[in-house]
Formats: sequence, C-alpha cells, structure tokens
Amino acid sequence: MAEQILEGVNPTRMELLEIRKKLSLAEKGHKLLEEKRDALVEKFFEIIDKRNELRKGIRDDFGNAFLSLIQAQMILGESKVENASYLSTDIGEISLENDNIMGVRIPKLNQDNISTSTKPLYGFTETCSKLDDAQKKFNELITKLLDLAEIESGIKSLSVEIEKTKRRVHVLENNLIPKLFATIKYIEMQLEEREREDFFRRKRIKALMESKR
Repeated sequence: MAEQILEGVNPTRMELLEIRKKLSLAEKGHKLLEEKRDALVEKFFEIIDKRNELRKGIRDDFGNAFLSLIQAQMILGESKVENASYLSTDIGEISLENDNIMGVRIPKLNQDNISTSTKPLYGFTETCSKLDDAQKKFNELITKLLDLAEIESGIKSLSVEIEKTKRRVHVLENNLIPKLFATIKYIEMQLEEREREDFFRRKRIKALMESKR
C-alpha cells in the first residue's frame, strides 16, 4: 500500500522546509500528549484506589449505622423511630465549584456550609441511646458520601480527558506524522528527480554546443 501524503503539496524547497517544521511541531506535540496521557492515567488509578478505599469504609459505616437503627427499632418500635426522624434539621447547602487536575476541570463540592454535628431535637426520655448512635453515625456518613460523589465525578472527568488525549495521540502517531514523513520523502524525491533532469539537460546542451564548434 502506497504511503499517503498531504493533499495540495507543491514539491518545492520552500514547501519542504514548511513540512519539516510541521513535522517537528507534530513530534513535540505527540511527546507532550503522551506524557499528559500517562500522567492522567497514573492520576486516574490513584483516584480509583482512593475511591475504592472510601467505598469500603462507607459500606462498613452504613452497616454499623443500620445496625444501631435496627436495634433502636427493636427497643422503641418502628413508629417511634419514624416519628423521631421527622425532627431532623437541615444540614445546610452544598455549592458546586471547579477544581483543576492537570488542566482538567473537576467538579468540586463545597461543604463549608454543611453541618453534621446537629444534636437531635427529640426528647431523650422517649428514645434510647441506640437511636442517638444511629443519628450520629448517619450524620457522619453525609460528609463521606459527598466526598465519594466528588471523587466519582472526578473519575468521570478524567476518563473523558484520557480518551480525548488517547485519540489525539493516535491521530498524530498513525495519521499526521506518517503523512508528514511520506510528504517529505515525496518532495525530496521530486527535487532529486528535477536535479537529475537539469543535470542531464545541461550536459546535453553542453554536448550540442561543443559539437557545433
């Protein structure tokens, strides 16, 4: 299969110089994109490990929180526990911001206005310590769940950027750079062919002139 060259190329020395410049830029860009891709992949797996560790902790915390809740239901009955849940207060508002990881915009949840240390409003005489434990444990889970949501969003953003970078590397590596090399080779061959033709033409003219003498 013949090598593809850039379209609309004139085989001139000026064009050859321009193509060589483009090749140099493409190779530098390819190297930088490879470095970016590798760094993003490394960061991606680092965040994946952090996500998996946080998930495991949340699973354990949920198990402990639900255990306390079930124990409270067994002691007080489901209806009393449900009535006590209606007295829960607002924990505050979450604002969305943006963080930057290696040039990638990552959604960040601002938790400055979140309060998870709210004391229960129900009467202690009508409840039990297990309900207090459940309320405390579920409140502590809120921050961790927000952290997990932020990390999951970061993973999604990084994965999208990694795929975009991989496509750019692929285009440079398998399309543009080979075409530039092929175009340079084509122009050089054309210029060499012209030089040979000029050489033989001059030689022929010289021979004709000498024969007339």
